Amino acid sequence: MSLKADYLPYTLRFRVKAGTSRGALTEKTSYFIRLYDTSQPTIVGYGECGPLQGLSYDDRADFEDQLRQYCQEFTELDLQLFRWNVPIVLNQIISPQFPSILFGFETAMLDFLSGGCRIIQASDFTAGQRTLPINGLIWMGSSDYMRQQIDEKLRVGFTTLKLKIGAIDFEQECDLLAMIRDRYKADHITIRVDANGAFQPAEAMTKLERLATYDLHSIEQPIRAGQSDFLAELCQHTPLPIALDEELIGQMEYVHKFRLLKKIQPQFIVLKPTLLGGLRHCDEWIELAGRLNIGWWITSALESNIGLNAIAQYTAQFKHLMPQGLGTGQLYTNNIDSPLSVEDGHLHYNLAHPWHLSSLLTNEPGH
Repeated sequence: MSLKADYLPYTLRFRVKAGTSRGALTEKTSYFIRLYDTSQPTIVGYGECGPLQGLSYDDRADFEDQLRQYCQEFTELDLQLFRWNVPIVLNQIISPQFPSILFGFETAMLDFLSGGCRIIQASDFTAGQRTLPINGLIWMGSSDYMRQQIDEKLRVGFTTLKLKIGAIDFEQECDLLAMIRDRYKADHITIRVDANGAFQPAEAMTKLERLATYDLHSIEQPIRAGQSDFLAELCQHTPLPIALDEELIGQMEYVHKFRLLKKIQPQFIVLKPTLLGGLRHCDEWIELAGRLNIGWWITSALESNIGLNAIAQYTAQFKHLMPQGLGTGQLYTNNIDSPLSVEDGHLHYNLAHPWHLSSLLTNEPGH
């Protein structure tokens, strides 16, 4: 066996501008790691590295240079891969400063070990026998645009909505929440909001008290990450359950994860494998959350269907799930064709829809 690693850059284009509190997105670049045995080049494991500009720990100018170097180092090691040595390989080759590359290599290795069929973790989900409940994501924009999205998500069967807030006037955002609650009570439609750290500490409690009147499930990251003392106090007294999101980014050591959760004691954490260093780091967060009686859910972070597929298959190992944040595969005009589809507020793995990687393979590989 002589294993080779390279990567393919790929620009994903949004169907419409994706509005967040950090601005609107029109496109996003992902890098697809390919692993294959040179003696059997038709068996290829794919993994996606998709750092998010302004958010990822590894959003840095030398990202592609580092990825190229890691591919070369992996190839030069002439490894034999087994499931048991995947964590060892990751620890030996890739710095924790590059969480999206950790995720990409981890899932590429698992795909390769499963025969290069995009099966990271076989389950009743990949057999087409189970679906995963997901939330419908409402992007930031004008009040009319957000209202239009809400109506569409409800029309197609979503019962949990997640609204990005913090970009338009707070009163307009409250009006949108009131509109939903006037039509649907909390036992019929669940509402989550995500502030992406948009609130100032001095106003946070007042805004949480106002938001709590709309019977919301939770709010993600109400204040900017890195203010753990204030956030701990907020979580202790909040009238609305708080979910940590950006606060988890960059916490790569087990003991640091534990200290953060122990100090802040949030009601929930949101796990994004691309931003947190892959599946094994999510395992650590989930184990710690269980010990500290903290709820959690898993969310994709604007990956293509390659990354979303890996995250969904990882998520499917858990039973009795609340709605997860796995609906972003529909965002792009040039996504990778896959068995993944969304129907009635659930993510499906439809075996009648095979993978088609032709659009990806037109790009020149980096080595």
